[in-house]
Amino acid sequence: GKFPTLAKADDFFLSGLDIPRSTLNPLGSNVTHITMDLIPGLNTLNIFLAHLDFAPNGMNPPHTHPRATEVLQVLKGTIYAGFVTSNPNRHFTKILN
Repeated sequence: GKFPTLAKADDFFLSGLDIPRSTLNPLGSNVTHITMDLIPGLNTLNIFLAHLDFAPNGMNPPHTHPRATEVLQVLKGTIYAGFVTSNPNRHFTKILN
């Protein structure tokens, strides 16, 4: 990783996220994982980013993010997402616009 005092503004930027990726596969989706190698400013921030492209009726298979927060931003269309919590009180926050 990059030493924090050497960080520059460009270390927090990644071009090309506006370019759709191919969804020509059985799931009809494409996940681009964005790592510290692509955005060095993520170093030690404990943030995980991903860019997802979906074809109509495409899906991202069920998966887990133990003890993590997930934020979704839909730029075009509608996405249906289900969340299962490991919180024993079954409390979670849902925000709708």
